[in-house]
Amino acid sequence: MKPCPYPIGRALPHAHPMILLDAIEGIADDALEAVVVIDPGKPYWRAGGVPVHVAIEYMAQACGAFVGVEALGRGGSPRIGYLLGTRNFAADRRWFREGDRLRVRVEAVFREGNMGVFDCRIAGDIGDVPIATARLTVYQPDDGENRESVGG
Repeated sequence: MKPCPYPIGRALPHAHPMILLDAIEGIADDALEAVVVIDPGKPYWRAGGVPVHVAIEYMAQACGAFVGVEALGRGGSPRIGYLLGTRNFAADRRWFREGDRLRVRVEAVFREGNMGVFDCRIAGDIGDVPIATARLTVYQPDDGENRESVGG
């Protein structure tokens, strides 16, 4: 992976505080790695941590950042996308705890038109053992498509 030339806030069409990832660590032709550090200032924080099911949104945002970086590289801008489905979500814990530094990696396994399928995994900062994994199916409408549903 090579360094990403864009900050996470530029690669996603989200507004703070709903950008849940802290940074893009690296980018490749078919993959992206981002990082999130769990702390009390994060959305979804509850009594000492973040529920592990929020990992699905971390993964979805990493997929969005991947296509956002592609768009920026072509001189475009990031666009809204939709999570259509999650398959085979698995996690080895119920909570991410304060201070956890998570590496979120997404790899494109299928892309055609506006659809994409990504293998996703979250690992801790030490070692490469997955904490959570899933396969996400995502959709990115063309500009102007469904504008009413996204507030445009």
